[in-house]
Amino acid sequence: MADRIILNNVSYYGKGAIGEIPAIVKNKGFTHIFVCSDPDLVKFGVCAKVTDLLDKESIPYTVYSGIKPNPTIENVQDGVKAFRECGADSIITIGGGSSMDTAKAIGIIITNPEFEDVRSLEGVAPTKNHAVPTIAVPTTAGTAAEVTINYVITDVEKERKFVCVDEHDIPEYAIVDPDMMSSMPKGLTAATGMDALTHAIEGYTTKAAWEMTDMFHLEAIKLISKNLRGAVENDPASREGMALAQYIAGMGFSNVGLGVAHSIAHTLGAHYDTPHGVACAMMLPIVMEYNQEFTGEKYREIARAMGVQGVDSMSVEEYRKAAIDAVKQLSADVGIPAKNDKIREEDLDVLAADAFADACRPGNPRDTSPEELRELYKKIM
Repeated sequence: MADRIILNNVSYYGKGAIGEIPAIVKNKGFTHIFVCSDPDLVKFGVCAKVTDLLDKESIPYTVYSGIKPNPTIENVQDGVKAFRECGADSIITIGGGSSMDTAKAIGIIITNPEFEDVRSLEGVAPTKNHAVPTIAVPTTAGTAAEVTINYVITDVEKERKFVCVDEHDIPEYAIVDPDMMSSMPKGLTAATGMDALTHAIEGYTTKAAWEMTDMFHLEAIKLISKNLRGAVENDPASREGMALAQYIAGMGFSNVGLGVAHSIAHTLGAHYDTPHGVACAMMLPIVMEYNQEFTGEKYREIARAMGVQGVDSMSVEEYRKAAIDAVKQLSADVGIPAKNDKIREEDLDVLAADAFADACRPGNPRDTSPEELRELYKKIM
């Protein structure tokens, strides 16, 4: 079977990159922008960094900010209604994964209205038309939603998250500007950074991994290991390094999938509203230990990318342990908790079943079962 690579059309990266947005809008002939962001980014003026540019050029827009941290079916449906009512012809999404995932779903439904129930988009939906033209402006260094063909929506009624994979949803433009990430607090910087590391390591070890995606993932691991600690302390150069790292990781995992660390993280977010990056960080070293016998020599290269010295003289057991220990140390250094005290014994069967049904689970290098997933949850209780 042929390997496939899908990337967004155009990206602008670096300080001041948002300044390209008005020219993009004018060159594409967009007449009314649907600005999709979250309430806090509007409240604290982050969204205004972009809308001020639109105001300066007299470009009409409507702001939709009715988005929760784990966006819901209702958030998407309300956004679809708001898009239609304002007569927009394009989207600028400003935010982390929640804003961008919501915008992707809205954009897909506008051009493929037969999927208005949202639930029918789960998995690989047979959409026919590309989403509304979208410019994605990330404000966190983690999700890489600006360059992926994936998005995640929460079904509140069924207490579950579902993953949608659709090559029609990828934004045409990614504007990766570290200045848009400078207001992230320490905890969010740490969590989103560890989400990016989980993307890179799971993408590197997934069953579908191949040479081109390996290239992206190893460079992302290297950059995250080098820059995340400094980014948490708001060092500008480290912020810029993390902005690039998460984007590079996205180019990889979007094309080869993830593993059960993400499957479990999705369920923890759906059932307990655990922040996605925190859940990923808790599970990553545990899942690495679980998968290690099914990863060949890849943990040696993970350890090398994370700065571990002398990996070529180590035994297989030693370099696998070194890679796992390096992840644990980075997570601890940036303040990620090791345990989740919300998990209850009586929930484990449902949690395990939901993780097993998650779209990321088949890509895991080790085949698993609900019973084994149940045991993985216990390790963070």
